[in-house]
Amino acid sequence: IAAMQPSTNWHLKENARDHHTSKFSSKELIVRRGQAFVVTFNGTEQPEQNLTFIVETGPKPSKLAKTQATFGISSTVSKESWSAVLQSTSSSSVSISISSPPNAVIGRYKLSVQSTSRDSSSPASLGTFVLLFNPWSSGDDVFMPNKAECEEYVLEEFGIIFVGNKNRISSFGWNFGQFQEDILNICLSMMDRSLSYRQDPATDVSHRNDPKYLGRVLSAMVNANDDQGVVLGNWSGNYEGGKSPSSWTGSGEILQNWKKSGFRPVRYGQCWVFAAVLTTVLRCLGIPTRTITNFSSAHDADGNLRVDEFYDASGNHLDRAADSIWNFHVWNESWFSRSDLGPSYSGWQILDATPQEESEGIYQCGPASRNAIKEGDVELDYDCPFVFAEVNADCMYWNYDTATGKKTLIFSQSTEIGQFISTKAVGRDDRVDVTNDYKYEEGSRKERDVFKKARKKLGLEDKFDPTAPTPQEIDQKPDISGKFKVAGPLEVGKDLNLTLVLANLQSDAKTVRVNMTAWSTVYTRRPVHGIWKDSISLTLSPKEEKQFPIKIPYIEYQQQLTTDNTIQVTALCHVEGGIQVLVQRDITLDNPTIDIQVLGEAKVNEEVDVEVIFTNPIDTEVTDCVLQVEGNDLLRGILEIAVPPLKAGEKSSTKFKLIPFETGPKHLVVNFSCDKFANIKTFKMVNVID
Repeated sequence: IAAMQPSTNWHLKENARDHHTSKFSSKELIVRRGQAFVVTFNGTEQPEQNLTFIVETGPKPSKLAKTQATFGISSTVSKESWSAVLQSTSSSSVSISISSPPNAVIGRYKLSVQSTSRDSSSPASLGTFVLLFNPWSSGDDVFMPNKAECEEYVLEEFGIIFVGNKNRISSFGWNFGQFQEDILNICLSMMDRSLSYRQDPATDVSHRNDPKYLGRVLSAMVNANDDQGVVLGNWSGNYEGGKSPSSWTGSGEILQNWKKSGFRPVRYGQCWVFAAVLTTVLRCLGIPTRTITNFSSAHDADGNLRVDEFYDASGNHLDRAADSIWNFHVWNESWFSRSDLGPSYSGWQILDATPQEESEGIYQCGPASRNAIKEGDVELDYDCPFVFAEVNADCMYWNYDTATGKKTLIFSQSTEIGQFISTKAVGRDDRVDVTNDYKYEEGSRKERDVFKKARKKLGLEDKFDPTAPTPQEIDQKPDISGKFKVAGPLEVGKDLNLTLVLANLQSDAKTVRVNMTAWSTVYTRRPVHGIWKDSISLTLSPKEEKQFPIKIPYIEYQQQLTTDNTIQVTALCHVEGGIQVLVQRDITLDNPTIDIQVLGEAKVNEEVDVEVIFTNPIDTEVTDCVLQVEGNDLLRGILEIAVPPLKAGEKSSTKFKLIPFETGPKHLVVNFSCDKFANIKTFKMVNVID
């Protein structure tokens, strides 16, 4: 063989079809483990019984580490190891069917062939191929019996991410683009740039058969902390020197930018960006993955299943605690079995690439079994206490005296955290609520029992906590109640109208001093700019309810708003002779809408016009208008169109052409920005026909 370099036919089309890898745009063979693929080669004058095949991956291939295998031609497929079965021979070529074991290491392999009859000959290389996880194969750790779920969670390139707050859930489209050119190579480079690989390449590669290992390593690599990973987080509200996190429309651009810059972290991301990029990477490698949004999500920094928030006497939300309650937080679930924990903990596993707390000294999180979270089994690997707190922590609201450092409990809440946990439906553009998969019904006996069980396992039941409120503090009852009601449209560009409703719960009159503030925040409820403050004093007759209209004009908040369009309004009520009452509301203002129309039928390889319409809703001109469009199988890369300035009330129409190159339901993802409105998003399903 050594005398002549064999030429190889990888049967790219047929193998890709059988292995669900046709969507990759690669000239290299990409197959899934635990399943046979066919390869034909010539240049061997030897009888085929004398052929030995060698597959190897990683920097130091070894049989012991299962990163190298040698095998001859056999009559049957082996379930446990690599094997080759003869398909056909002719005078000049041999076709064989090669099978890998269902627990093979994934990654790029070299395939060589050697003739056993001439011991002296060195192996001849047949080329390289890439091996991925196989959710369609029952022997694989990532096996997913439901085919429609495999289609959605591995092959679907479009996703919907839910954002906003618990009172008002909104969503936007995202282009995962896991099959775009070069994305697979970038995912393979990502594994080779991890800290585990740098410390011990051979051992790291030998663990790449295990989805829980790779999920954990990649949750660390998607954020820039520790390892020069893909995305740099920024929650300051100031995104100079990079792109605002809410301006991205897909993962492809982020991953390509990371590679193009010589693997320097891409600026900037927030939770949904980390989660979307991790979805792209894991779907690309064949691990079924989805994004999950948790509303009123706790970030419990000190592991006591309690989140503390502090307010000063004027009602300002103080940014002094490591703990916080986010309006929403986005993480991932990936589907695989947990041989380390037992079958009842298999299924969906939580991974979180947002850098919040260190785990084993690195910003990584998971996999935490979703079943373990629901049952309060927080001692199980990995990072269950942190995830359990995200959906279950109790909240404590304190008044903090900045002069003396004294804190007084205002009230505590045990049903606030972890609401409307959401993900995209399989095969439809709808929201599905999965809250009941994370916890028993809020307020039920079972839910409190699970919470106590978790506290006990974390050793919180037995030890005295000097920072915790006393039972007397927790049991104190307020004399008045209050709430903010929305009294008008919640839209950027319009005045914000609210009503503060205060009610006296007692049968004697109460005197109240109310200090009110409004701050612009980021979605993590971190205050950024003060917008408005006011205070009133009043007396409430027995059982009386009073309403106070509040108006915050657009001109007062316009300069202060962050790209999240969020405002936190707070009223701290000092009741004479009673305990303080905190009334607060997080408000997310809606951007104006943009409208997309496809003008005519979308057919493969034929031009079709698309029109995007935006009307300026405010009474000043908007400038610096930019439209960004992307969509797999509809256009290559990202289309950026500058839109001329729009006068007050003016309507703009922007047209562009598409030439779709695949049939089926495809999605256009659109982002429109200008000086007064940041990142107005929408998406449109386009059904492409033959």
